[in-house]
Amino acid sequence: MAPVPGSGLAKGLAVTLRTMTKKTVTEQYPDTQPELPPRTRGVIGLFEENCTVCMLCARECPDWCIYIDSHKETVPAATPGGRDRSRNVLDRFAIDFALCMYCGICIEVCPFDALFWSPEFEYAETDIRDLTHERDKLREWMWTVPAPPALDPGAEDPKELAAARKAADKLAAQQQPDRPGQPDRPGQEDRP
Repeated sequence: MAPVPGSGLAKGLAVTLRTMTKKTVTEQYPDTQPELPPRTRGVIGLFEENCTVCMLCARECPDWCIYIDSHKETVPAATPGGRDRSRNVLDRFAIDFALCMYCGICIEVCPFDALFWSPEFEYAETDIRDLTHERDKLREWMWTVPAPPALDPGAEDPKELAAARKAADKLAAQQQPDRPGQPDRPGQEDRP
């Protein structure tokens, strides 16, 4: 059977009429803030106290959008006769969000938890050169980072915690007074 001329037009108009009668779901963005998922990737916040200037984030960044400058300071010896130590001091930490592709590699490779995802997304600028945010701005975003989700109550303990508990139980068992009739140490038997 041949299609009736104009049937496609009628179907299209039927779809249009159905959608015209439905309530709109458009959110008026500037007036109402959107409901974001709890761990939204917005911008990267810097917890400066944890940064040791190891440069892993800058080395692993595929876009090379992280700029870090530092200098070394000498820390006097803690004990008399000890030797002086040197440590890196952070001078500049900047991220160019015009280049950043929000992959999160820098956050994953940071061994000292100095970088975090913040749900902030309102950081538009009129000039692209202003999208390079320095450490002061990154620190401000750090305080908008939500707390990590609670652990699942049925989950296993981390292996480090399980090993620490096992060592503590072993130490407590060794310090417990011996039961009567038991040898003090393995291999020690009651002798006549």
